[in-house]
Amino acid sequence: MRTVIAGGHGQIALRLERLLAARGDEAAGIIRKAEQADDLREAGAEPVVLDLESASVDEVAEGLRGADAAVFAAGAGPGSGTARKETVDKAAAILFADAAVKAGVRRLVVVSSMGADPNRQGDEVFDVYLRAKGEADAYVRGLNALDWTILRPGQLTDDAGTGLVRLEAHTGRGPIPRDDVAAVLAELVDTSATAGLTLELISGPVPVSVAVKSVAGN
Repeated sequence: MRTVIAGGHGQIALRLERLLAARGDEAAGIIRKAEQADDLREAGAEPVVLDLESASVDEVAEGLRGADAAVFAAGAGPGSGTARKETVDKAAAILFADAAVKAGVRRLVVVSSMGADPNRQGDEVFDVYLRAKGEADAYVRGLNALDWTILRPGQLTDDAGTGLVRLEAHTGRGPIPRDDVAAVLAELVDTSATAGLTLELISGPVPVSVAVKSVAGN
């Protein structure tokens, strides 16, 4: 199975690439800077240098061609201003979804954020971020050509993963190690029975594979 990951040098993406490579899958990561390529190769992934803030839908579709699944894990990141929330968290997510449609890649998993809401009020950076994520999620939900799943993790931590989570339509707030987010993503790309679901994710009592199977088809 071949999976292409937008935001391929991100902390969750690098973990996901290692997991996919370890199980014998092909992983490719879209990165903005060529100097990040060695980190991806070390993780077992093929680097694809492409700037999602300036690329055309055709260019991104070319990077997606031949993939079985696509994961949007890009983000403007902490410290970025409101402008990049619009260009990365919203516009790049929409571009990536459109490119998946064009490339004929049906399976798309989007890493969103708990609290993402297209109607979020306010002008603070965090308000703009949650609104941008919410607008991107709403756009993806409208694409019938995709088998999409939207994953909304709680507060991300660098703690070691436990492999135990709560994955439900509504979990309430809580922390989740990036290790465990990556483990859930690795299961989701392979589980198209979760298509059409928006899921929240925090640490919990259920093994990752069991948690994904239990929501599949609901």
